[in-house]
Amino acid sequence: MSDATSLAEDFASGRSDPVQALEQALAHASHVPSVFISLTAERARREAEASAARWRAGQPLSVFDGVPLAWKDLFDVAGSITTAGAAYRSHAPAALLDAPSVGLLCRAGMVSVGKTNLSELAYSGLGLNPHFGTPHNPSSVDQPRIPGGSSSGSAVAVAAGIVPIAMGTDTAGSIRIPAALNGVVGYRSSCRRYSRDGVFPLAHTLDSLGPLTRSVRDALAIDDLLNGRDQRSPRQPRSLNGQRFWVEQSVLEDARVESAVRDNLQRCVDRLKADGALIDVRPSKTFQATLDLIQHQGWLGAFEAFALHEALLDSPDAEQLDPRVRRRLEAARTLPASQLLALYDARRRLQQQLVDELDGAILITPTVAHVAPALAPLESDFELFVSTNLATLRLTMPGSLLDMPGVSLPSGRDALGLPTGLLLSAPSGEDARLLRAALSVETALIF
Repeated sequence: MSDATSLAEDFASGRSDPVQALEQALAHASHVPSVFISLTAERARREAEASAARWRAGQPLSVFDGVPLAWKDLFDVAGSITTAGAAYRSHAPAALLDAPSVGLLCRAGMVSVGKTNLSELAYSGLGLNPHFGTPHNPSSVDQPRIPGGSSSGSAVAVAAGIVPIAMGTDTAGSIRIPAALNGVVGYRSSCRRYSRDGVFPLAHTLDSLGPLTRSVRDALAIDDLLNGRDQRSPRQPRSLNGQRFWVEQSVLEDARVESAVRDNLQRCVDRLKADGALIDVRPSKTFQATLDLIQHQGWLGAFEAFALHEALLDSPDAEQLDPRVRRRLEAARTLPASQLLALYDARRRLQQQLVDELDGAILITPTVAHVAPALAPLESDFELFVSTNLATLRLTMPGSLLDMPGVSLPSGRDALGLPTGLLLSAPSGEDARLLRAALSVETALIF
């Protein structure tokens, strides 16, 4: 599958045009169930036709003019209902305005195909949705498997080849997890890198935005567009010679990490080392302390999500919620405020400790400790759902708590052909440096 950069090159050369690309995307979308909650075909056709005219005139608005993309159904798109994957919002008023991020990419000429499916209220790492259906992982061969969540439809839309780019959100792993389980690139930005206005929230200090793509160079281009840069970031990878990486040894040796995930990551690390990267393999005190904090003091996002949705939980609309989501939200109702304040204090301390500890290195961990599990057992067994959700989120939650930008890259596949992922992370705010490192790493990892 070609990435967005290659597609735009086809537009420039006349090998394809935005109208043709859009019609292919719409046709493909209609044959892959539960990926989209709604399509914005009328708007998309207007955008594609205008883009085609600009390319014919040699006046594209950006490097991605005419490229089709999809939006997780948390982003306001003018004229469309923002459902947040929830049945109770199906009759909400349509958005009057595009979210700022939607507007920026629209003004860059990109074509909005539609709104993608997600875990209800973005509150799960598995991607199940009883209201709009659960999109199946495209790598499933033996039985239907989960897409990962909460940006489930966005990941599948890219992995299935419907669009080359789909925007997602990430509060505890919701971009990185589905990226890993579907074998695509997922970039979680630092929380304040992009405007979150017009995006349905979950946890106000943890929510972040980012693209799911087929390449790191596409993620770099989206970062430029969302930051309004006239000069595009370099797309040529730097040499890995002398670049520093820290492999979190304790995580890699944890028995909860499946052998395929471990072996594929180790093979990737060996390739980086062969290309001259400086690899440090040892435990990270900060990462381990953050895992322990979450395990013993609770998840900050649970406090913030309950505070956001308390009125909903106390209303008749609560009866329409997915029982799995409702029970998890309710679990935070009786948590003490002192516990929340302690988490905020610990986070500040650990963020500074992380900067000092990494000292310029990029942290490497598995994105998820396992490949995509089977869907049916998770739909029928609540306790299995809870335990699998926690296991799936475990390795991405520390990065979210510490506001670490992260890029999940495909690291290989298991014996059934199911994707595994490798996660590169850096301290908060170091997005540009992380993306440049990810470009170099991706170039070295050829599968």
